[in-house]
Amino acid sequence: MVFHPPVQIVAKAGDAGKYKCGLPSWNMLLRGFMAGAYIAMGAALATVCSTGIQATDAALRFGTASAGFSQLILGATFPVGLIIIVLTGAELFTGDAMLAPMAAFIHKISWAQVIRLWILVYVGNLIGSIWFAYVMAYGPFSTWNAAGAATVTAFGSRAIAIGGAKVAYVGAAGMWSAFLKAIACNWLVNLAILLGICADDLVGKFFGIWFPIMAFVASGFEHSVANMYFIPAGIMTQGFVTDPAAINANLNWVTMWTSNLIIVTIGNIVGALFFVGVIYWVAFRKEIAALK
Repeated sequence: MVFHPPVQIVAKAGDAGKYKCGLPSWNMLLRGFMAGAYIAMGAALATVCSTGIQATDAALRFGTASAGFSQLILGATFPVGLIIIVLTGAELFTGDAMLAPMAAFIHKISWAQVIRLWILVYVGNLIGSIWFAYVMAYGPFSTWNAAGAATVTAFGSRAIAIGGAKVAYVGAAGMWSAFLKAIACNWLVNLAILLGICADDLVGKFFGIWFPIMAFVASGFEHSVANMYFIPAGIMTQGFVTDPAAINANLNWVTMWTSNLIIVTIGNIVGALFFVGVIYWVAFRKEIAALK
C-alpha cells in the first residue's frame, strides 16, 4: 500500500486547491451540485439504516437499548458520500474550505479566487442537496394512495426527527454549541481529505476517508452540506403530516438558516481554515519550500 509522507500530503493539498480555483465557474457549480447530491445520498442511507434503532429514555433506563448504537450506524453508513466525492472529483464546500486556502498559502493565488470557489461550490452543494432531499421525501419517505394522498413512512418519520433536531439550537448557548460542533466536524472532514490524498490506491483512500467521517457523524457534530439535505428532507416530508399536533413548527426554511446553516457554515470554515489549513501550513512550510 503506497502512501505519502506528511509534507507531500500538504503540498498535494495545495496543488489540489490551485487546480480547483482555476476551474470555470460553470464547472464549479456543476461539480458542487454533484457533491451536494452525493453527501445527501450518504445522509439518506444513514437515515434509513438508523430508523427504528434509536434509543428512547425508557429503553435506556431499563438497559434495553444503547444511545451510541444508533449513532454508530449513522456514522458507519454516512461516509459513502465523501468517498464518492473524492474518488470522482466532485466539489465539496467543506473540503474546499481547507484546500483553497492551502493553495493560497503555497502558490500565492489570490483570496478572491478562494472566495469565488467557496461561493459557487456552496451554491452548487445547496442545489444538489435540496434536489436529493426532494427525491427522498417523495420517494422512500412517503407512500401514496390512488387518490394521490401521501402517508409518511417510518423512514420519513426518522427524517423529520433528524431535521427537527438540526434546528433545535436556540439562544446564545445553543449557537455556541452548534459553532463548536461545526468546528470539530470540519476538522475531522479535512483530516479525512488529507488521508484520502495520503494514499494512492483505492483501498487506502477508502479507509483513510471512512474513519474520520464515521467519527464526526457518530459524535454528533454539524456539517453544513449534510444539513442542506437533512433539514430540507425533514421540511418536505413533514408537509405530508396531517396531524397538526405532530408538526414541528420550528422546522421550516427560515430556521434552516437562522438556527443552523449560518452558524454551522462559519464553524466549518474555522475548523477547515485554521485547525487544518493554517496549522499544517505553519508546521510544514519549511519542508514544502525545500521541495520546490
